[in-house]
Amino acid sequence: MTIIAPSILSANFSKLGEDVQAAEKAGGDWIHIDVMDGHFVPNLTFGPVVIESIRPYTKLPFDVHLMIEKPELYIPAFVKAGADRITVHAEACVHLHRVVQLIKEHGLPAGVAINPGTPVSAVEPVLDDLDLVLIMTVNPGFGGQAFIPQSVGRLRQLRTMLQERGLEHMNVQVDGGVNAETAKLVREAGANVLVAGSYVYGASDRAAAVASLR
Repeated sequence: MTIIAPSILSANFSKLGEDVQAAEKAGGDWIHIDVMDGHFVPNLTFGPVVIESIRPYTKLPFDVHLMIEKPELYIPAFVKAGADRITVHAEACVHLHRVVQLIKEHGLPAGVAINPGTPVSAVEPVLDDLDLVLIMTVNPGFGGQAFIPQSVGRLRQLRTMLQERGLEHMNVQVDGGVNAETAKLVREAGANVLVAGSYVYGASDRAAAVASLR
């Protein structure tokens, strides 16, 4: 089953609560929240206070993607704010296993993301402890970027790795440049969780956009 996670990075920040509800009404399964610190990636977005403020607007799971340095310092705050699952970047964690365990200790599913320039093998040492692997299909930092075609091969590589480890159940997520055309490519390559921001929020018919991704 394909899970669609509309990204509020492309929402209207002046009416964020309403746009969260709009994503749910359109058929989204998770709400994807890209947290950026201006250091790990060249942009600033949401902190725990913003997440806490929009939590009452939906019962959908908050899929919090931490694109920040030293995420271990902030995980408790995001849990308290209402995160339902947390993904950190392998590149941002000096002690990746320890950070994954911290997420699990707070009772949340843990994910690890890797950038386009990072080998897929970077997640292998912690695979048995994960609930999700996120393959970035653009370079993180800004919405609306074009899909990187080489991502398809990386997804296949990851799916092979998971099958060899008996981890076929693992959620494989993609984030960046996802639309109806690229969604078909990544689904066929093994992704089952699709993050889409501008494609959903920029559509005149958001429900139709979500449906097209499935």
